[in-house]
Amino acid sequence: MHRTTSRIVLAVIASFVAIIGLSSPSQAVTKLTDAQAASQLSAAGISRVSTGGCTDRNVSTCTSYEQINQESVSGIITFKGASGCAITITGGTETGHAGGTYSHANGYKVDIRPTDCVSSFITSTYAYSGVRGDGATLYTAPSGNVYAREGSHWDITYYSCGGC
Repeated sequence: MHRTTSRIVLAVIASFVAIIGLSSPSQAVTKLTDAQAASQLSAAGISRVSTGGCTDRNVSTCTSYEQINQESVSGIITFKGASGCAITITGGTETGHAGGTYSHANGYKVDIRPTDCVSSFITSTYAYSGVRGDGATLYTAPSGNVYAREGSHWDITYYSCGGC
């Protein structure tokens, strides 16, 4: 009887896990080199600029993709396709950004130029979700990705590729 009960309990737990899945606090992410990310982004028609005219991750005036997450690259490509806007990345994984788990340095964020097309698409398509502590207005996509309007750019946090 004990062996049968154990099997039933195990079967119920296995069924429950199969239906709802297991959530993991940290899923493995694929990190890209600057060259890998640049190749994908360039092929999608996405450009980058930097005040220093460089791509060195250790220089704050550069715009680097070194160690950016594949999900972030796929996310901005998905955003470009959905919005139909020209996209220029102004910030990547280079030093000089705020820290944290979902940070630029950890490959989750990109900054993009706030053209009329980009700003109009974000504010008319995504849900207004409040104001961040630094005063940035927040919009959240159905995917959960967050678009924060900072002074000179849109600061985007990619938790997923946004339906890629």
